[in-house]
Amino acid sequence: MTAYVIKRLAVGVLTLLVASLVVFGALEILPGDPARIMLGMNASPEALEALRSQMGLDRPVALRYLSWIAGMATGDFGRSYTYSSPVVALIAERVAVSLPLALIALALSTAIALPVGIFAAARRGRPSDTVAMGLAQVGVAVPNFWFALLLVYVFAVGLRLLPSGGFPGWEEPWPALKALVLPAVALALPQAAILSRVTRSAMLEVLGEDYIRTARAKGLPQRMVLWRHALRNALIPVLTILGLQFSFLLAGTIIVENVFYLPGLGRLIFQAIGQRDLIVVEGVVMLLVATVILVNLLVDIGYAAADPRLRTGR
Repeated sequence: MTAYVIKRLAVGVLTLLVASLVVFGALEILPGDPARIMLGMNASPEALEALRSQMGLDRPVALRYLSWIAGMATGDFGRSYTYSSPVVALIAERVAVSLPLALIALALSTAIALPVGIFAAARRGRPSDTVAMGLAQVGVAVPNFWFALLLVYVFAVGLRLLPSGGFPGWEEPWPALKALVLPAVALALPQAAILSRVTRSAMLEVLGEDYIRTARAKGLPQRMVLWRHALRNALIPVLTILGLQFSFLLAGTIIVENVFYLPGLGRLIFQAIGQRDLIVVEGVVMLLVATVILVNLLVDIGYAAADPRLRTGR
């Protein structure tokens, strides 16, 4: 198991280095002068030159890349010229919103999807299966921002049970959690629809195996057959989708964050791109890439735990 984890970790580090080259190169070839965008079209040449020097834009590309990599390795992501603040501080402030939101949404999605997928697989071809998968198809088709607006109208405007937007900070945990409930539900429902369909498909493949028929022939209860024997062997595709969903929930929530006025990572990177704040964009994107690689590593470890044959490559 240790060799398996070390091998996956080495692949992750190599992937991170390649991704850093791609991110840095992609931002370098973008049109426009960051200094002119920040200072405006009427800025004097002296001010533009001073800002370019301050941002390091007058240095060779290779030197800027090495300096950027060395800074990130020591935890220094640079300083935002738009916000006049260290990028690490900006990211930490936004992660305090996006990470709990992603975790709550992922927990809700999993809690909904696994029982629904198992229920539908156990009743394949029955009306209950058709209804469950029909609702899942609706969840896949309808965008999450529509769910968000509907939730605001019902629970914030109509029932006045939850806030419609904003984030008060974690100084008072209960109001902060209440502010994340509606966004988490809006994000979780479409993801639960996708995950339930994947769970059903994986379970159907497993339920036709010989060991499942043997377990039933031994007289084991249906609940034990489904949850103890079938689900574990159907977990690999489910874990894959869970890993992808967490990465999406952490980074791909720009629209939902704008609907609920949440100061998360999605809004930060969207604003930084619009303001051509390359330091912030590079830092946030590399953080998200590192998060995706870490999640994939954890998913690979989950694969090995679910299927011991993967530890030896069989």
